[in-house]
Amino acid sequence: MKLHPAPTVPTQDRRPHAVVIGSGFGGLAAAVRLGARGYRVTVLEKLGGPGGRGGVFKQDGFTFDAGPTIVTLPSLFEELWTLCGRQMSDDVDLRPLTPFYTIRFNDGETFRAQSDPEAMRAEVARLSPGDVEGYERFIAESEDIYKVGFEQMADKPFSSITDMLKVVPQMLKLGALRSVWGHVAKHVADPRLRIALSFHPLFIGGNPLSVTSIYSMIAFLERRWGVHFAMGGTHSLVKGLVGLIEGQGNHLRYNAGVAEILVKNDRACGVRMETGEEIAADIVVSNADSAATYKNLLPAAHRRWWSDRRLAWSRYSMSLFIWHFGTKGTYPDVAHHTILMGPRYHTLIADIFQAKTLAKDFSLYLYRPTATDPSMAPKGCDSFYVLSPVPHLGGGQDWALEAEPYRKAILAELERTVLPGLGAKIVTSKVVTPVDFRDGLSSLNGAAFGLEPAFTQSAWFRPHNKSEEIDRLYLVGAGTHPGAGLPGVLSSAKILDTVVPDASVLV
Repeated sequence: MKLHPAPTVPTQDRRPHAVVIGSGFGGLAAAVRLGARGYRVTVLEKLGGPGGRGGVFKQDGFTFDAGPTIVTLPSLFEELWTLCGRQMSDDVDLRPLTPFYTIRFNDGETFRAQSDPEAMRAEVARLSPGDVEGYERFIAESEDIYKVGFEQMADKPFSSITDMLKVVPQMLKLGALRSVWGHVAKHVADPRLRIALSFHPLFIGGNPLSVTSIYSMIAFLERRWGVHFAMGGTHSLVKGLVGLIEGQGNHLRYNAGVAEILVKNDRACGVRMETGEEIAADIVVSNADSAATYKNLLPAAHRRWWSDRRLAWSRYSMSLFIWHFGTKGTYPDVAHHTILMGPRYHTLIADIFQAKTLAKDFSLYLYRPTATDPSMAPKGCDSFYVLSPVPHLGGGQDWALEAEPYRKAILAELERTVLPGLGAKIVTSKVVTPVDFRDGLSSLNGAAFGLEPAFTQSAWFRPHNKSEEIDRLYLVGAGTHPGAGLPGVLSSAKILDTVVPDASVLV
């Protein structure tokens, strides 16, 4: 096997070489951290630009974020700039949002989630005065869960079953066997409040009715550190991270799909590109979907744990239907983030996660960045995307047939609720379906968040950050520990500081 260095790398650069597959937030953060520790880094991205799920596209003068739009725990980003001797504020204008989002229930009532404790108590009291004390107990327990579930676990590797056994007593004490819904229902009675306080796992691909109550930490995390928006769109953070990588003297290559992780003596030693080019590496970090990394990039002969059979019976997160659109004219009364709850909650979630059927009703997440940053649309226009959780491709839906009727149904619901007259105002449009997650983002089954964050697929049970299959292969991103969401994928990159040897050791 003859391996060649990436042609863009100066031959006099003798730093140990790290190849990072994928330029999502996990991959970019990994590249920054490895560069700060003395590695020469090459990031390989199959798409035409950086960001992965956090990419961006421009259409007809509108700017559309393709993926995550809710930025929490900005300190995790700031830490990456600090590693490079810089301040994030020099490159990114990050602004807190108030409210975080407005939840609109099917009866027309609303709930405005925000960081101010008094304002939140007032919102709870407005809907259900008798639930205020229960809400405070829920938040207090969520803080306790955060201190263990995030501060003690999120950036720690779970490389052995012993690591898992050490935290099990604490997790059980915190009620980890109870679902997020069960945790909320224990404290508040109003059905609308139960929804408003329990839906957060959907942000990371989890089922609120079954996912461990460890994920109740999200409610406290938002209240403590707020929700932020990067001016210019979430992709501004991507551009900032790319600048850090290039400032370290490292490189990103686009339209550079990886076909195989190369192995020698049970150790990752490089990658073979789809073009046939082979690039040598001292370590390989995959930010690709973890299931796809093992099924499609690492030959079966090198997989003892994540076999094709195990991957086939693993549980995958739901997928997403996303409709990006721009309007002529604006909707000034529509908030930056609006969540429109449909007529059903429990049974709709069951349709998505268990039955995997495409229901005729839906709940929607509406993103209007022009509420904060008008530059994301031409003057006098609004930029939107609306997102609906849907089954992954295991449900068998034919999206070539389903996409347009589903979009029209969403259009009708938006016109009925918060965007009257929308159909006549649309001037640009693009739809993303589970097929795009499978084909464009290489997500197995088109699952938008990779493996479902069920208890038996979390921590040690999840694909490890330091591969359990071969040496010198590492995983970051939503499909490994600790999971999806920006805090999760950034923490997965932080774990590399623990499990990847310093570059000096490999010189």
